[in-house]
Order: sequence, then C-alpha cells, then structure tokens
Amino acid sequence: MRDALTAPDVDRRLRTAAAVDVVAAGKAAEQMLLTFLAAAPVAVRQAIGIGGAMPADVPTGARWYRAAHPVPDEHSVTAARAALDVAAAGGERDLLAVLLSGGASAMMALPAEDITFEVKQESSVELLRCGAEIHDLNAVRKHLSAIKGGQLAAASTGATLTLALSDVVGDDLSAIGSGPTVPDETTFGEALAALERYGGRGRYPDAVVARLTRGAAGAIAETPKPGDPRLVRSIAHVIGGYRTAVAGACAAAATLRYTVHVVEQPMVGEARVAAHALIAAARAYVGRGGSTGPVCIVAGGETTVRTGGSGKGGRNQEFALAMARELDLLGATVAAASVGTDGVDGPTDAAGAIADSSTLARAEAADIGPPERALDEHNSHVFFDGLDDLIRTGPTGTNVGDLQVILVAGH
Repeated sequence: MRDALTAPDVDRRLRTAAAVDVVAAGKAAEQMLLTFLAAAPVAVRQAIGIGGAMPADVPTGARWYRAAHPVPDEHSVTAARAALDVAAAGGERDLLAVLLSGGASAMMALPAEDITFEVKQESSVELLRCGAEIHDLNAVRKHLSAIKGGQLAAASTGATLTLALSDVVGDDLSAIGSGPTVPDETTFGEALAALERYGGRGRYPDAVVARLTRGAAGAIAETPKPGDPRLVRSIAHVIGGYRTAVAGACAAAATLRYTVHVVEQPMVGEARVAAHALIAAARAYVGRGGSTGPVCIVAGGETTVRTGGSGKGGRNQEFALAMARELDLLGATVAAASVGTDGVDGPTDAAGAIADSSTLARAEAADIGPPERALDEHNSHVFFDGLDDLIRTGPTGTNVGDLQVILVAGH
C-alpha cells in the first residue's frame, strides 16, 4: 500500500483533489485503511471501513461497519448504503479512494430495487453450494446489485481511485469485490446462463429469475459498461495478488536452503482435480533430478468445491486431502499444505491443512477412515482435525487467494 501511494499517477491524483474520501472494503480493509490514513500525502475528509470484527483501534474520524462473509447479511446492506452515501457526497473536484480486497462482494452488498435481501442471499448460497466459478458468481451478483459492477463509482460525480488486493487468478479488476468501481463486461444474459449451469433456474428464487430474464430482454438498464461517461475518471490498480504470497513463500524457503520450484500454472477448478495436477507437476520436477537436496515446490490460485451431504471442510482442506493420497509418488519423506491467505477456509475455523507421508497410516491407526470417503463426503475438516493437522491462523487481515507448498526431502 505504501509503495502504491508513492506511484506518480496515484500521488498526483491525491494531491490535486479538492477533498479525498475513503472507502475500504474486504478482509484486508482494516490494514489497508490504517496504512492509507498514515501514508497518504493529503488529509482525508471522511473514511469508512467495511470488514469483519470491529478493529481494536479504529482511526479517529473513521467509521467501521462489520459485515458478513461469504454470505452477506443485513450489516452488509447497511455498509453498502454507507459507501454509496460517501460516493454521492463528493463533488466534481473531489476524489473517492476505494481500497478493495477479497470478501468485499459479500461485505458490501445492496440488492437492486426489485430484489429483497433474502432472495439475493439465497441465490448466493445456492451458487456457492453448486461450486460456481468466480466469474459466474460475480455476473449474477452484479446484476442483482445496486453497488457492484461499476455502480459505486457511477454514484460519484468526482474521480475514483481504486487500489486492490486481488484474490482472483488473473487479477481481473472487474471480479475483485465484484468490481464496484470498474466497468462491467458481463450481461444479464450471462447471469441467467450461470443459473442454468449451476442447478438450473428452478433452484433459484422466482424474483431473481424474473429480474435476470427481464434484463436479458432489455427491460432493465445494464450495469455500467466500458466507455460509460460516469466511469471515465475512474482508475484502478492491483497492488498485490496470489503471486505476492508465492514470492513470499519462495523467499522463506530459500533462506532455509531449499531448492525452490514455482509451478506457474495457477491452481483453479475443482480442488481435488487441481491437487492431482499439482502432484503431477511436482513429480515431473522431482523426476528431473535437478537437486539432491531438499526441494520446495510452491503454487497458488483459488479452487472450488462442489459440496454435497453434511460434510465439513473448505477448498484448501480438500486440496490437502486429495494430495495426501499421492504424496508417495514424490518420495519417502514428503509434506504438503494448502492454505487460504485470509486464514479462513470455507465455513470452518481453519485456514487449511497439512498432509505428509504418514497421514494415511495415522488416519488408519486412529480409525478415521480412508481419505476417499472423506473426499466423497466433503468431510476434510473432520479428517484433519482427528489428526491434529489443521492449520489454524485465525483471520490474517489480508486475502490474496490460496497458497500450496510441497516439501520433498533430499537424497
């Protein structure tokens, strides 16, 4: 954040604005807001933060709104209205600074006028349950919303500056926080098609299907698109992403004298499928015999899980569980982990899990059952909790996707 504020374009916009207002939203909102207020070259007129639990030290003059994730709640609606109020209060010579991070989509949620909060929430839950990819999830969210898809920036008559921490593979600004300050290239038609892909229209509330159908027919105005004059003075920069976490892991491994190899292909799609792909990439590298010492293989991205049944877990725990079945392909002594950089993996108290060469034997000895059954039941949390192999960090105050690390002993 500090480096981003010293960039010539950002510094100039801040210094030349008549007044600067700040909206920080997402899992990293607290630290982003604190750093901005401490390091910005100008005074801030008003500032709000939208995130998780109330910080211990809210800056003087700032307001904090607690909101929910991954499913929005009534506090998310209050927070979104507050953000729109800040945007609408700015004049033509003012600047709205928006500090975005993962989680902002749920934490800053305001239904469109013909949609109730309850049906919007129900739709989000169903899409998540069906394992919707982030692009499809956001296409629906934007077209059920009064703030996403460029609508926050459109509410301001002044300029908008967005600094974003990306939890999205590819760093697509229109996907981070559902793009409240950037043009939206998705359409009502795409949102309607997403419902068809993830369960069909019959699984979603009638009001949601009706709105998307009317929008696809041209009866409702689209979200702001590229070239919209309301967004011509809106600029946005990604200031960190999953590769930032990958780089940090590589640096730490190098100090411990590991030979480090980065898997450039991002880990996306079904967690168990991506885990198999990562093991295959690691096996190919180890098989080349480039090092006789210990090796650290690092990857990152963001996967999904199509849940079913009553199991408990998250995509990182499921990723680690899927890796556990194939670690013996890499050598006699191997450890692997998958972790969410936000410290929260699905609806659990864990950030992820660790698997090693002893995982399967220990699970059998503890009568936990085979990993295949836990995978089928999406019960990775119970599996790893029984082995005391969950990674519990608590919320980290950031969110740049997921990180996977595999350690292979030397020979």
